[in-house]
Amino acid sequence: MIEINNLSFAYDKRTELFKNLSLSLSEGHIYGLLGKNGAGKSTLLKNMAGLAYPQKGTCLLNKANVSGRPVSVLEQLYFLSEDIYVPSFTPSQYVDNTAGFYPKFSRSDFYTYLNALDVDENAVMDKQSFGQQKKAMIAFGLATNTSLLIMDEPTNGLDIPSKVQFRKLIASVLTYERCIVISTHQVRDLDSLIDTLLILHDKEIVVNCTMDEVVEKLTFGFYTDNDGLKALYEEKDMRGTSAISENTTGRFNKVDLELLFNAIISGNKKIVELLKA
Repeated sequence: MIEINNLSFAYDKRTELFKNLSLSLSEGHIYGLLGKNGAGKSTLLKNMAGLAYPQKGTCLLNKANVSGRPVSVLEQLYFLSEDIYVPSFTPSQYVDNTAGFYPKFSRSDFYTYLNALDVDENAVMDKQSFGQQKKAMIAFGLATNTSLLIMDEPTNGLDIPSKVQFRKLIASVLTYERCIVISTHQVRDLDSLIDTLLILHDKEIVVNCTMDEVVEKLTFGFYTDNDGLKALYEEKDMRGTSAISENTTGRFNKVDLELLFNAIISGNKKIVELLKA
C-alpha cells in the first residue's frame, strides 16, 4: 500500500523533520500516528498524499510515486486536513461537484454518514460551525471509499457524542482493501479505535507495532501502593501511581495510550527497545 523509503524532509536548514525515514503501511489496518507538536506528523501525512515534497527519498502508493500526483494516485486517496476549507455549498451540492473525482464514491453511504453525524444535507456548509463543517467533510471522506484514507486531527472541533460516532464509523468502514491513517494530539480519541500504533519522535518512527504486540510486552496499571513495583515508567499524583511494567505474566490488559506516549517522548529507551524486539 504505502512504502516510504529513506525520506528526508526539511522546511529549511534549521527545521529538518525527518532523516532517512522508512515506513510501510498495509491494507486492512487503522494506524494511529502520534507525536509532539512540531514533530512533523502533519508534514509526514502531506508527504503521503503528495502535498509536500521530500529533499530525499520516495513515498509510493501501490508502487506509484505520490509526488507527481497522477490521477491514478489521486483517485485512490483522500486526505482530510486539520485546517479544512468548505465552499458555499450544501453537502448535497458539494457531492454533485466533487464526487466524480472518486470512482468508488457512494452517495448512499455519504447520506448515511451525514445522518449518523447529525449534519443537515441542505445547510450551507460555510455558514455552519467548524464542528459541523468537519463532520460534513468526514462523511465525504468516508464515502469516497478510497483505498487510502488519511485524516489529520479529525476530531478537532467535535463534541463528545460526535467523537463517539466518529469512532464507530471509522471502525465500520475499514475493509481488507483499505488503509486508514489518523494523526492526532488528542491521544484518548484513538482508544479502542486503532490496531497499529506509530509514534514519531526525534525525526524517526520510534514505535511501529500493533496494539496486540503492545499488550503482549507491556502491562499498564494504577496503584495506590507501589512498593515492590518494578515499573519501566510511572506518573504519580495525589491518588496514586500510573505505571507501565514489562508483561512477564502473559496476561493482557487495556493499553493506556496517553501514558505510553508520555513514556516514549520522555526518552524511555527500555520501552522502545521492548516494543521493537
